[in-house]
Amino acid sequence: MSCYVRLMRREDTAQVTEIDREAFPTMWPPPNYQRELENRLAHYLVACDESKTVTETETKAERETGWSRLAFKVRNLFNHDRFFGNEIPPPGKEYVVGFTGMWVVVDEGHITNIAVRKLYQRQGIGELLLISLIDLATELNARFLALEVRASNVAAQSLYGKYGFSQVGVRRGYYTDNHEDALLMSTGDITAASFQTQLQQLKRAHAAKWGIPAYGIVR
Repeated sequence: MSCYVRLMRREDTAQVTEIDREAFPTMWPPPNYQRELENRLAHYLVACDESKTVTETETKAERETGWSRLAFKVRNLFNHDRFFGNEIPPPGKEYVVGFTGMWVVVDEGHITNIAVRKLYQRQGIGELLLISLIDLATELNARFLALEVRASNVAAQSLYGKYGFSQVGVRRGYYTDNHEDALLMSTGDITAASFQTQLQQLKRAHAAKWGIPAYGIVR
C-alpha cells in the first residue's frame, strides 16, 4: 500500500466532497467541509496515494468550477510519477483516496464518517483511517469513541467490532434517504492498557497484510 495519512487541509475539501458524494450518493447535500475545518470540535484526516498527484490544470479547474465527476475520471489529468522518502507534493496536489472525521466533545469522540474511493476499496485504507483516527482521538485526550452505522452495513459493523466497538443502542429511522435504522456503537476506554494492547496487535496484523512499514499521522 502506497498511502499515508495526514490532517485534512482546506485544499483537500473538493476531493473530500467528491469522495463523500461517491460513497454516500443518497445523503444530500454533503457536509460543508470548508466550514467543518473551522469547527474547533471537528477533526478530519485524509489518506493520500503517494504514487499519484493532481496536476496544476486540475487544481485550477477545481478552484474555478468545483470538482467535476467527469474530470475526476479522466486519467490523463493525473501525474503518476511516484515520489519517495518524506517528500510530499505541494498543498493541493496530493491525491486524496479516503477520509474520516470526528467531533470531540469533552472526553468522547463521535466518528462522523469514513469513506474511501471505490477504486481504492478492499485495500485496507478504511481500516488504516480508523486506526489513525483512534490514535488521533487518544492524542486529543478522548477516552471513548462512538458512531452510527446503517443496520444493513454488516461489513462496517464487523470492522468496528474488530476495533472494540459494540452496539449500545438503535436510532430508529435515522437515515433520511430511506428511513433505515442506525446502530449506535461505542468503545470502552481507549486509553486502557487492554485496549491499547489489542490496538497494537491489530496494527501489526494490518501492517503484515498490507505492507505498511509504520503508522503515524503526517503533520
